[in-house]
Order: sequence, then C-alpha cells, then structure tokens
Amino acid sequence: MIKVLRFTNFKSWSSANIECGGITGLFGTNSSGKTSILQFLLLLKQTKDATDRAVALDLNGDYVKLGTIRDVIHNHEDFSEIKWRIKFELPNELSLQNPSGGIISRNRFLSLRARVAVQSMATRSRDLSYRLGRARFSLVGRSTDERSFDLRAVSTDDNQDLDFSFVRTKGRPWQLPPPIKSYAFPDQARTYYQNASFLSDLEATYEAEIDKIFYLGPLREYPQRDYLWARSRPSDVGQRGEKTVDAILAATDAGEMRNLRPKARRLPFQQIIAHWLREMGLIDTFNVVELAEGSNRWQAKVRTRAGGSEVLLTDVGFGVSQVLPVVTLLQYVPEGSTVILEQPEIHLHPLAQAGLADVIIQAAVHRNIQIILESHSEHLLLRLQRRIAEQAITSQNIKLYFCDAPKGESILTPLNVDLYGNILNWPDRFMGDAFAETAKAELARLSRMQNAK
Repeated sequence: MIKVLRFTNFKSWSSANIECGGITGLFGTNSSGKTSILQFLLLLKQTKDATDRAVALDLNGDYVKLGTIRDVIHNHEDFSEIKWRIKFELPNELSLQNPSGGIISRNRFLSLRARVAVQSMATRSRDLSYRLGRARFSLVGRSTDERSFDLRAVSTDDNQDLDFSFVRTKGRPWQLPPPIKSYAFPDQARTYYQNASFLSDLEATYEAEIDKIFYLGPLREYPQRDYLWARSRPSDVGQRGEKTVDAILAATDAGEMRNLRPKARRLPFQQIIAHWLREMGLIDTFNVVELAEGSNRWQAKVRTRAGGSEVLLTDVGFGVSQVLPVVTLLQYVPEGSTVILEQPEIHLHPLAQAGLADVIIQAAVHRNIQIILESHSEHLLLRLQRRIAEQAITSQNIKLYFCDAPKGESILTPLNVDLYGNILNWPDRFMGDAFAETAKAELARLSRMQNAK
C-alpha cells in the first residue's frame, strides 16, 4: 500500500506531497493537475515494466504517453531534474539478511528516493536510495564523473550508527554505472561487492508493490451484444474496461466467492457484482451467460426491475456499462492492491454516484483495496462524508485533496476532515455553491415579480 508520494518538477507541479489513505480522493478545477498525479504513479509502473533497462523514465508506453521529457518537465526547462519519493507499507515485514550473518534491517515500511536529471532532451538517473527502518542504501553519482557511482549504507538515526558497510571484492576497484530504470541497482553492484546480494530483495519488493497498482481510465468501452472469451484470466479489466466480461467469466469459472463484510455469507462473484449494481439503483439482476453450450460466446444480461424482462446490457442505460468495470475491478483484483480510478462516476446520475461511494468504501474496508481516485462528483464526496459520520469508515482512512492552478502552477490543499465527516477548510471554487445558486435564483424571481407589477 502506498503511504506517501512526493515529486518535483513534473508537468504543472513544481512540487507535490501526497499522504495516501485507504481512500485518497483528488478533487479540483479542470486543468488543475489532478490527472498528472495519477500519471506520475502510472509512469513509475510503466518504467518498471519497460524492456529497455537503460531507460530512466519510460515516458511513452501502454499506460501514459507523455511526449518528450521537455513536455513533462515543469516549465519545459532544458536543464532540470525530477525527484521523487514513494513510501510503501508492506503486507509483511521485510528482513534484509547480511551475507556475513545476522540481520541488517527489518521493517514494514520501504521507501524509494530517486533523482533523474534532464540534459539536452535526455534523462539520466543521478541518485537512487532505499530506506528500510533506519537503514538507507544509496547509489550516488560522483560530482567529478557523472557516469560513475558509489554504493553507500548509512543510518538515518544520527544517534546510532548502522552496523553494516559494503565490502569490495578483491581486484581492481571498478566504478559502478548508473541505476537501472531509476529504481534498480546495476548488476555490477552485486559483483563488485561481497555483501550486496540483499539489494535484490529491495528491488523485488519495490517491483511487487508497483505490480499491485491497477488503473481504470475515464474513457470506457461501449458494451457489446456478445463476447468471445478465450478462457484466459486477465490481470485486470483493462484500462478502458475492455476486459471486464473476461474478468467476470474468469472469476466465475474459478468459483471465486466474495462477501460484503467480515463473517457474512460468501456469495458467487457475479452475485456480488449484481448486488452493487442493484444497491446503486441501476438494475435488479445481472448475469453473464453463454449463448449456447460450447459456443464460447457470452452475453451480459440484466433486468432493470423486479419481474421485468431480461435484456442485453447494450439495451439499457449507458451508465450501467460504464460503471460495471469499476465495480468488477474493485472485486476482482487481489486483496492489498492499489486501484487508480479516473472519474469513476462518469455517465452516472447523482443517486448512483452516491452509491458508488459505498462500493469504494466496501472495497477499502473489507477487501483492503487502496483506492486513489480523481473525481468531480459532489454526490460521491457527500456520501463519503456521511459514511464517516455514520462510522462506516474513519476519517483517518480517507485522505482528500483539492487541486487548483490559479496561475498555471498546481497547488495541492489537503482537506481537513474531522471525526464527523465535516470538511473544516472548504476551499473556494471547490464544488458548486448550491446555497448561492438558490439565493441568486430567488433574487432574480423577486426582481422579475417586482418589474411585472
């Protein structure tokens, strides 16, 4: 689970500092930098997945297409750098073994710091460090030679030294090359040093946490009248929800069961999906059925009301097909995953937008899914506030932010949510002002009535 994300000089952000909760909500005006925060996380995932080990940041891939580094760097400066820190809370304690015996460090919190310099339209990794407990392991560029690096191990506690230091292997003291893909130590680190094999554990743990990130974008596929399933199991529902039916069928075929709360009766996967669509007021029943036995062609069918006729998903309101990937993804991914949702409420009416908040809360509280969402929905926000007041979720488990860019540079304001769900520092231009709209409408009515006399 991501606990902290900080970065500098990325797109409209000179700096951003986000503490993440079980639910992290990004709200704000258009073009205020909300999407850029999500893009930075996806950039880290895309870089991890890149086949080119020499790339510092993979700017153009399956998740994001950001153009050149000049397009990405804040203020489009030709000579600058992007720095970031990401901190994870691990599902289990990570213990680093000293090859010479004993434990170097153990902790459930792992941080990565990295720095990528921009020079002549190219990116170069300049620094890399991992922190586990009070131990920090770094690959630091030399000031005299930007292509040579030193390996260091230090304590973050000024009052207590680290009982470990890297030991060179015998032979010529070869210099280390830059980091690999901005997060990994070069292979030579394990060759040139006798006791550096544990660095692989840091990298593998980071990769495992990045692999837990799943993304669903705001533009989703239109529903189809039937689907061909190759009987494969997708990792998620696809960035546009194009694998939603595949995921539902894979979970159904595997006999997966879910419950709505701890100790509640476990239900088949499709029944859980149907439950949430029904709770949102969208349909009465939902199921995916094979056209004919052995045909391997499937149809998603719904009833919009009890006792009504069963119809295809294509023949009901568009909002059902657009929120189906959201509901499915939150129930499909493994527990402990991080799900990034961009405008999950799109094409939903206000009541369903509020109900979507309950879908998100259930996944966060009972499935331990971390949700990071960008939204424009006041109805979703109000339901989150209500559920905090009702103690369905604590205010400590929800982190809300308002993004704004009044002068073209993004500013992030953490929203102070109290124990009762009240936002104590409601920003200007946060949401529509219903009271002001009502007051102005009433003044207009009075003016017209007076003029009509």
